Amino acid sequence: MTSELHTHPDLFARFPDLHPPFDRPSALVEANRCLYCFDAPCTAACPTHIDVPRFIKKIAQGNLKGSALTILEQNILGASCSRVCPVDVLCEGACVYHRYNKLPIEIGRLQRFAMDAFLDSHMALPAKPATTRNQKVACIGAGPASLACAAGLRQQGFTVTVFEQKAFPGGLNTYGVAEYKLRSSDSLREIEMIRSLGVEFRFAEPITAAALARLESEYQAIFLGVGLGAMHKLGIPGEGHPSVVNALDFIERYKTHGNLAVGRRVVVVGAGNTAIDAARAARRLGAESVEILYRRDRRHMAAFAFEYEQALAEGVEFRWWTQPVAIRTSGPTIDSITCGRTRAAARGGLEAVAGADFDLPCDMVIPAIGQSPLLAFLESCRGVKMENGRVHIDRATGQTGNARYFAGGDCVNGGREVVDAVADGKRSALAIVRVLEAAHA
Repeated sequence: MTSELHTHPDLFARFPDLHPPFDRPSALVEANRCLYCFDAPCTAACPTHIDVPRFIKKIAQGNLKGSALTILEQNILGASCSRVCPVDVLCEGACVYHRYNKLPIEIGRLQRFAMDAFLDSHMALPAKPATTRNQKVACIGAGPASLACAAGLRQQGFTVTVFEQKAFPGGLNTYGVAEYKLRSSDSLREIEMIRSLGVEFRFAEPITAAALARLESEYQAIFLGVGLGAMHKLGIPGEGHPSVVNALDFIERYKTHGNLAVGRRVVVVGAGNTAIDAARAARRLGAESVEILYRRDRRHMAAFAFEYEQALAEGVEFRWWTQPVAIRTSGPTIDSITCGRTRAAARGGLEAVAGADFDLPCDMVIPAIGQSPLLAFLESCRGVKMENGRVHIDRATGQTGNARYFAGGDCVNGGREVVDAVADGKRSALAIVRVLEAAHA
């Protein structure tokens, strides 16, 4: 890595693990609850299709290395996914125990148990018998999709270089996931395993149109794992104030820069999972009150139901049918945010409720209303087509309109889960292997 991340000593105390790790006896008890279903609905529910019964059975047998390797066969980011996956709606949500009104197997915590043991022991991924190949592949962006693609290609003998404009790899795993879900240090430790395969990383290298032309002359295939761009603006007076900090910048600054400053009364705008993460972080960092504003009601919020319930438990308040109109400031401080009331319009959409504006006192505003696509960059990729701000691909291969370009992750799906990005990267790696083998034949 280019340098060490600055970890504030208070982070561990303020952000204890959302799902604490199992100790060995507890892991064995939980592993032995598994029914090892032959049709494994948990495996089918996993976007990367980890053989869940197999890895759990190996834990029950005391074979933690074998368990971790079973996970890694399908998901090279098995450690981070064990922490951040919404298992309630994926593998654990599909567990057959639900049919009997029993608690599902804690698959996520068992996966973490196996992966932590593997990484703690500094075990190496076994070398795969692959012929060294002359073709080179560039992966642009060092988020989960690119990491999965790079690892898959390197294991097949290709030379792979990952280009990243930030100082560290991992994308949102390192910079944008709440600390109580995934620590930056855990994200980077996992990536060291990928680096050990022989993947080359180049940091602080933003890819311009001119640089892209050079890559096209040097690399036989290019994978686009660039994610999304800047967060959307609120578009209201006062949002240029220094105490208006978008959710991803807010999370990044406390995770990687050790900046734990937070307002006394915080307002978060938006109701997705990132908004929830920012709101809960603000509470843990000492905000006396945190309120989330959302222009619709709870039924329409993008955040998972369990995220909402956890936010309520931590004292986050929600104001439905509310949207910001202006941010009121006086010199260096924010005084309040003026809000308007909304309601469902007769012909669909929303409309403002006349005369219902009110002022909500606050001293910090955190917008979390989604990210914009990197249109300028993506449109400079010759032959890569866009649809509704997303890269258009062949869903079976990840191939774009340009046969040499492949894509996956948020720039394709608009912002889904880490495990979905890993699945995209895996799919593209397999397709790139087939395309380059055919070209070399």
